[in-house]
Amino acid sequence: MAVDAWVVEGSFGLDRLVRVTRDEEPLGPGQVRLAVRAVSLNYRDLLMVQGAYDPRQPLPLVPCSDACCEVVACGAGVTRWRVGDRVIPAFAQAWTDGVPSRAAIRTTLGGPRQGTLRTGLVLDEAGLVRAPDHLDDVACATLPCAGVTAWRALAVEAGVGPGDTVLTLGTGGVSLFALQIGRMLGARVLVTSSDDAKRARVEAMGAFATRNYRDDPGWGRWAREAAGGDGVDAVVELGGAGTLDQSLRAVRPGGTIALIGVLDGVKTELAVTRILMHGVRVQGVLVGSRADLEALVRALEAHPDVCPVVDHVVPFDRADQAFADLARQRHLGKIVVQMPG
Repeated sequence: MAVDAWVVEGSFGLDRLVRVTRDEEPLGPGQVRLAVRAVSLNYRDLLMVQGAYDPRQPLPLVPCSDACCEVVACGAGVTRWRVGDRVIPAFAQAWTDGVPSRAAIRTTLGGPRQGTLRTGLVLDEAGLVRAPDHLDDVACATLPCAGVTAWRALAVEAGVGPGDTVLTLGTGGVSLFALQIGRMLGARVLVTSSDDAKRARVEAMGAFATRNYRDDPGWGRWAREAAGGDGVDAVVELGGAGTLDQSLRAVRPGGTIALIGVLDGVKTELAVTRILMHGVRVQGVLVGSRADLEALVRALEAHPDVCPVVDHVVPFDRADQAFADLARQRHLGKIVVQMPG
């Protein structure tokens, strides 16, 4: 059978993202053939298409890492899955648990490995996790990257618990998952955004307090005071170079900054004394392991009232438009591409 896919070929750029038809991949031992039902976009996917994430990435490349799929065939020796199972692929296919190895990091979907923006693909059975029954395909497709990133940042790296205070920056997919997961863990969650309408929406979702960072460039002090004066226990740092200084002003001594995004740059001058003298832990977070994805699924099943926030859904034949929507950064939550049928 043929597989339809969106591919970056020739050179990088949104204008080089084209739809193609390919022969389906062979199915080997220990592998499963998947029909892709929905694909969620991440900012990393946009950077990868533009050539900004890894200019040395070989082309052609099928972008995207997130998906919800149905098992349609199993190779010899497969024991974890059966035809008809609904599954979600782990971001780094060979990262099962614990800390990642260099080899495991090289197995990330959507670069360097071929990604999920296609109607069908073949993956090893060990790289898949059962999709939660109570969420539909579109919602499940948002979990592997944005959901797992927020889960690992708060539940694993920062050890957030009841009574803690979390600060998350912006209202993208990771931030909204951080809001939902932080509240599931019993924390108060602060949110910054330059859009007052979005601030109102996250307040309705249960944010403890919000701040317009354009109106208040020194929002780090606001966050520190909102947390009681000593600072927040954890920061979900998505801005990168341009916001790290304020995050250091917001976090309490001994607290954790989960460094995730680079939306506001990758290089900056920084007074490292704020890290040293306050014993702050700055922890890079590269999504998470298969075990982290499994833990997130269990947590969501225990809180069936929590549903991933999807801004809008785009049909597969307009996936290039979904990338253009992502680049404009006007969305709240996730943008999802849905397959026909």
